[in-house]
Amino acid sequence: MSFYTGNRSTPCCPGPITGNPLNGLCERVCIQTTKVFDSCIKRISLQNVAQTATFTGIPSEPLTFVSASSNPTKPATITNLLVERLPDRPNYARVSGIVNIPIEITYTDSTNATGVATSTTTVPFDVILFVPQPAVIPYSIQAFGAMSSTIGTYSGSNVFTLDECITVIVRVVVEAELCVPSYGYCQIPPCTEFSQNVCDEIFDLPLYPTATLN
Repeated sequence: MSFYTGNRSTPCCPGPITGNPLNGLCERVCIQTTKVFDSCIKRISLQNVAQTATFTGIPSEPLTFVSASSNPTKPATITNLLVERLPDRPNYARVSGIVNIPIEITYTDSTNATGVATSTTTVPFDVILFVPQPAVIPYSIQAFGAMSSTIGTYSGSNVFTLDECITVIVRVVVEAELCVPSYGYCQIPPCTEFSQNVCDEIFDLPLYPTATLN
């Protein structure tokens, strides 16, 4: 079993609430978490983006582009960040900078061997966000970035030319201690072990054949 398989009758289990949400509330809990003051999303498509790639080893050219996507193990970063408060809107600011998204480019070489090169795609942003006033614990600007490409070519000299679909999320966040309502500690059920027993289908058969008489 897990939170989402097996018996979910206990209120101390993550998932949708059924019935009165006040049933089972037992305490106010102080949790340390990331509070998001504001965020916005930007989706863009770019054509013919030149990406200078870094290869592991020396591939055998010519190369054939297969696909490209953001690197799941390396988060996006922000450079050239600038926060300018708006005089007529004291709780808001103009937030600008560049989101750098690490990407992986999959290709095949002249021997039909598959390889992966790395690069970085950059997305400038210039937006208006709610920015809290200065405090002992400072806020920070964070970014999430994702890129996907299925159209591209190898231009030579370690350069791929890609058509990119990009999603960027910019957030104003602070590490905070929040007081939230709680149903108590989660009750963690035992795991259900995965197994593929080839005998299961045989063992599940009835001992004797059955027939329905009309």
